[in-house]
Amino acid sequence: MISLGENSRTRLSIFYSLTKPMKLVHSPRADHEVAAPAAGGDPNSSRKLLWEAGILIVLVLALIFVAPTVLSGFRLNLLGRFLALSIVALGIDLIWGYTGMLSLGHGVFFALGGYALGMHLKLQLPEGQIPEFFSLYGVTELPWFWYPFYSFPFTAVAVVLIPALVAAALGYLVVRNRIRGVYFSILTQATTIIFFNFFNGQQRLINGTNGLTNFQTLFGLDVNSSEMRFAVYVTTVLAVVLAYLLCRWLTSGLFGRILVAIRDDEPRVRFSGYDPTGFKVLVFAVSAALAGIAGALFTLQTGIISPNAMAVPFSIEMVIWVAVGGRASLVGAVLGALLVNFAKSLLSENFPEIWLFFQGGLFLLVVLVLPDGLVGWVRTQGRQLWVTVQLWRRRLANTSPA
Repeated sequence: MISLGENSRTRLSIFYSLTKPMKLVHSPRADHEVAAPAAGGDPNSSRKLLWEAGILIVLVLALIFVAPTVLSGFRLNLLGRFLALSIVALGIDLIWGYTGMLSLGHGVFFALGGYALGMHLKLQLPEGQIPEFFSLYGVTELPWFWYPFYSFPFTAVAVVLIPALVAAALGYLVVRNRIRGVYFSILTQATTIIFFNFFNGQQRLINGTNGLTNFQTLFGLDVNSSEMRFAVYVTTVLAVVLAYLLCRWLTSGLFGRILVAIRDDEPRVRFSGYDPTGFKVLVFAVSAALAGIAGALFTLQTGIISPNAMAVPFSIEMVIWVAVGGRASLVGAVLGALLVNFAKSLLSENFPEIWLFFQGGLFLLVVLVLPDGLVGWVRTQGRQLWVTVQLWRRRLANTSPA
């Protein structure tokens, strides 16, 4: 019988603990999102899913049927734009909150989706005509890469596929070399600067700094009509729901646990037998595809897409939405995008000269007082405050005279 020394037994126990994939992913911050249902069907989990589905249905019905009767046309259009931006926030939360990849270049993918749809809208002209801006630069024939965008099915695929392919290529080159952390963020920001300068200089091909604007029709209908605006708004609401469900599905079960494990301790995940490269590239591509969809919907509602969408400040602002709402919380990502953008709109309307100071103060408040965002505060301090208030009320009830 072979006996092992104390050192050998210790090494074997350490190796055994490291080779158990499911033991390395515990993260209290994301348990509410990534916990897999029990094998036999947990009643509490089923009840939670039913509550979540019920709340989601109520919110969708309220946005589609109640919001148009309460809000003016201008405010409803703003809500539709901000809902489109919340799709970007969901994608960023997927890669930053769950996978730990802080991207400062999502404006590129947002703009690529917007340009894809913008090119299709600019081609809604009588046969033989080309977009009017070409004549300003002496272009008489439509560039070859514009022709596929005559087809709406091709455009719909391009809105999703082009950003996803660009992100997958960039992500593979970066992740394969095990570049992560702040270096990954710097590379994504450098990519934003490259695309911004490139699109700015393409006057003869895509109207350069002016971008694509003055859209007229879609499916033969006026894009500025109230019926089309409402249809786009409803489409945006449904797109947000589908994006949320996709992210909810990806962050649940084993796949979601591995994403959290990559965020918390990537070397240990690699040592446990998983290859983080494939997971990170896939998640980055999905996040970019969501940004492309958001860019297309935002372009349709604003009526313009330009290289300004690729500017570095806009990409940083996207990250701020997620930070305000709360990382590793899909609800927080949507909530943060809506709150920050509505606050920005209202402050700029009422305080046009000093609204930036209010916005800066809001961000400082979140960083210093709410480091985990609004949803994180509700989970921790908010819950403790509620318990404290209940105990205080019970104490008063027990000690007060009859």
